[in-house]
Amino acid sequence: MISTGPGEPGYMVPRAKELLEEADTVVGYETYLDLLGPLIQGKETISTGMKQEVKRCEAALKRAVSGEKVAVVSSGDAGIYGMAGLILEICAARHISVCPRDGTERGSGEGPPDLFLEIVPGVPALCAGSALLGAAIAHDFCAISLSDLLTPWQAIEKRLDLAGRGDFVIALYNPRSKRRTWQLERAIGIIRLHRSPGTPVGIVRKAMRSGQEVTVTTLDEVLDHAADMQTVILVGNSRTYSYQGWMITPRGYDEKYSL
Repeated sequence: MISTGPGEPGYMVPRAKELLEEADTVVGYETYLDLLGPLIQGKETISTGMKQEVKRCEAALKRAVSGEKVAVVSSGDAGIYGMAGLILEICAARHISVCPRDGTERGSGEGPPDLFLEIVPGVPALCAGSALLGAAIAHDFCAISLSDLLTPWQAIEKRLDLAGRGDFVIALYNPRSKRRTWQLERAIGIIRLHRSPGTPVGIVRKAMRSGQEVTVTTLDEVLDHAADMQTVILVGNSRTYSYQGWMITPRGYDEKYSL
């Protein structure tokens, strides 16, 4: 499992590049494969479009079980709304024995494993976005996806409300798509119950890749700005403030020390 981070090779960890070079086959969403460019030149690739994640993982597992070195790529961090979870879910559902690639013992499986797995971490969108905004998540935060394709909207609403009550900085993933156009407005309405209108909000699109857009606005005006599936929105907590275009969420040093 290769986490590709924001998408630009310069923001990938060295281990990810090593394993891409080692792989026989690279599997991933077609857009993410395109971003890798020269890193996978000459490799056999298997790509699918959106909503075909299961098909993609099945193809990867079939080849891995047969002995091929397969790299499944996932944007951001593969363990955060990524493909690592689905790969392991399928293995568990189909009783495919999985051993860490370094050979360390894990679980109680008997006999040789069906495959070896290594998950390489990467820079998730919320970290890339926060870095571009300054220090938006310098204190406690949570991430909530607004996609209700796999999660009931009632559960998402509950999480938004509780995150607002808990005064977390909130990272909103998947705010809008061509078909999902109303969820962001509903989400902001819930957060407004617990935040002042002037709360700083950062909107980052295509973080650290070509076409990057970074905007600092307020909770009262966030809906006036465009957002799509390549956007992460960071809503500040009750103490977050903006300074010269940067978002700052104080951790408490200002209350304990003289700054």
